[in-house]
Amino acid sequence: MHIPQSTTHAIEVEPFDSALAAALQPAADYDVNRWLYVPNHYSEYRYILGTRGCRPLICVGINPSTAAPDNLDPTLCSAQRIALSNGYDSFLMFNVYAQRATRPDDMESACNALLHQENRKAFRYLLSLCQHPALWAAWGNIILKRPYLMDCMKDFAADASAAGGQWYTAGPLLKSGQPHHPLYLKSQTKLQPFDIAAYLAK
Repeated sequence: MHIPQSTTHAIEVEPFDSALAAALQPAADYDVNRWLYVPNHYSEYRYILGTRGCRPLICVGINPSTAAPDNLDPTLCSAQRIALSNGYDSFLMFNVYAQRATRPDDMESACNALLHQENRKAFRYLLSLCQHPALWAAWGNIILKRPYLMDCMKDFAADASAAGGQWYTAGPLLKSGQPHHPLYLKSQTKLQPFDIAAYLAK
């Protein structure tokens, strides 16, 4: 369980570029040739966690919890299984908001513009890793927890469009119109094309 100790406005947020540079260096507690973990230490926020490969699936959730390299939580275990069963050789977990909170209700009430700015740099980095980025919309109804989350999502959708990204969902949409969260999906669930522009227009 990760309960935020303060708002992210009250802590020093490490810029993504410097956090990435550190994450690309050898680490004592995990294999950097297998894992991409930014920042490369446990903190109140996380930009990226996933495995390295030539054909990654970028899984877009809402906010990170306790997962770390070689210690995935159930959501990330499910995300990895579904990525592999759909023919991808790796998965990269990205979140609409980078603040760690096991319970979404513990997310801060106001968006930290600096954290969002650096998180957006992280997303653009992920988009640059392959020519045709594959993005899995995997946030469930949690995106409705805070008004700022949809505003953040619009920025990421614009970045993905500029990079030629293709969006998918796993299984049918929920009755609310939101894409399924990975946690309770079967590992053999097939990805389906997702019209992110139509979704955001609603």
